Amino acid sequence: MPEKPSSGELFGVPYNFERPSLSNLLSAYWQPGEGMLVEKPFGVGYTLNLANWRAWIVLAVAGVLLWQQQQGEGEDAVDEAVEVVVDD
Repeated sequence: MPEKPSSGELFGVPYNFERPSLSNLLSAYWQPGEGMLVEKPFGVGYTLNLANWRAWIVLAVAGVLLWQQQQGEGEDAVDEAVEVVVDD
């Protein structure tokens, strides 16, 4: 029985199920000169390249949205019923 490959590409999406070392994990998230997205060191797909300034903007926007969501949960907002009248 042929051995299944532990890394490669499927439908244009990279995958890697080889056990990564600590240096591979760190170098995967910091790749100067590469784009904003780089291949994950373990798993399927892509991850953010923290050496790219655009990745930090994405993280900041996600942090602000998370903060806003948590601030909104603390308020006592009451959902009121809305009556919709449709004239024929």
